[in-house]
Amino acid sequence: MRVLMLYPEFPDTFWSFKHALKFVSKKASNPPLGLITVASILPLDWEKRLIDLNVQNLNNKDLEWADYVFISAMNIQSESVAEIIEWVNNKKPIVAGGPLFTACYENYPQIDHFILNEGEITLPLFLSDVLNRTTKRIYSTTDFADMSKTPIPSWELIDFRAYDSMAIQFSRGCPFNCDFCNVTALLGHKPRTKTSSQLISELDALYQHGWRRNIFIVDDNFIGNKKILKESLLPALIEWRKGKKGCLFTTEASINLADDSELLEMMVMAGFRSVFIGIETPEESSLSLCNKKQNQNRDLVKSVRTIQTAGIQVLGGFIVGFDTDSPSAFQRQIDFIQKSGIVTAMVGLLQAPFGTDLYRRMKREGRLSSEMSGDNLDGSTNIIPIMPIQKLMAGYQHILKTIFSPAAFYRRIQTFLEVYEPVYHPVSLSAQEIAAFFKSILLLGVLGKERKYYWQLFFWALTKKPALFPVAITLSIYGYHFMRVSDKVLNS
Repeated sequence: MRVLMLYPEFPDTFWSFKHALKFVSKKASNPPLGLITVASILPLDWEKRLIDLNVQNLNNKDLEWADYVFISAMNIQSESVAEIIEWVNNKKPIVAGGPLFTACYENYPQIDHFILNEGEITLPLFLSDVLNRTTKRIYSTTDFADMSKTPIPSWELIDFRAYDSMAIQFSRGCPFNCDFCNVTALLGHKPRTKTSSQLISELDALYQHGWRRNIFIVDDNFIGNKKILKESLLPALIEWRKGKKGCLFTTEASINLADDSELLEMMVMAGFRSVFIGIETPEESSLSLCNKKQNQNRDLVKSVRTIQTAGIQVLGGFIVGFDTDSPSAFQRQIDFIQKSGIVTAMVGLLQAPFGTDLYRRMKREGRLSSEMSGDNLDGSTNIIPIMPIQKLMAGYQHILKTIFSPAAFYRRIQTFLEVYEPVYHPVSLSAQEIAAFFKSILLLGVLGKERKYYWQLFFWALTKKPALFPVAITLSIYGYHFMRVSDKVLNS
């Protein structure tokens, strides 16, 4: 059996980092972890090809070669999914899975088979039926997978040169219950983990493939089970790092990471350099409304600073459009972002994903207006907001225009670097990173609208924080991306 695995293209968003990736001659941030894990579940004697549309184009010869076309996608990739379906045009059976299809498979009558929920459970059911020639259209489950049985991804299917970072996963599920988040709807409240030896085996496989760059641990809340991190995984990662270069980690976590100094210290020693945290809003009333209990009744700026001073950069997710947001909420978002020194601040309008408490409430209230795009930068929402939509959009655009102005963005970089004290881990600069430095001088320092601020930061970092000079340049390059994607909303 021959399987052509297709990963749809992402639009240009905060998370795509497309404009920044050009500096290091990379085409995408991360490979399709779901598909290459699925590839490892498929029978060994099946032939597999992977086309990631973020790094290469479709090829008709590949379609002719295939017996099945497999697609995995998230909501934000829906436009590319439609293009893939049109390209296949009923020539080969399509098998689809991932969050997009688990939420709304009814919208895709052209697809032959759906592998919904967690593939470790539903994919083997489909494979058994293929063998017996009794395949069904829908394979779903209400059970959660035992992650200790998840295989090592089929890394051999990807072109490592195309990616800036690799993606691996340790846990699924989150103990919290934010009403707008579909993580728990898809993956449950109880964090389930792989064994530490499993993750080390995955890292060993990456290292043996020659990988030395960034690694994104894609858990929606990496610290959901602190006990297993402290007692098993982090000690194993600290030991694994010995004698190795590169392979620094990024992950996602909740703000209560700031409350555990031991956990913070261990993560830094294990090689964690940055963490994405859903800050959402500094408005207590909005945090209460969306049940973001872990963010309530705390000094959020202080919590962010605690993580930064420990040696981990905070990437922040922010939302406007809560029912309790007043016209002053926009400026308070700006003030918080600037004061906290969160350089990579990703701000979007509130959306209601299918399966969430927010979705159910909006449906009861008759306030669902459309399908959710999943794009936190396209200026859309599937909710009819309390605030007049014109005022909401104007406030949202004011935030983007302000925080991604060169003056504000570069001020945040300096605010962050003034408190950031990372632990040194051996890293070798690649030729691509050296080239990125010289590209930054040309595109930011000579041709860019940010050139005045670029040179101010350049010499400030060089004289005041020379050890952090590479970080300053990297964040400047991030700014190049954020300023250009935010212009898309501002000019629409």
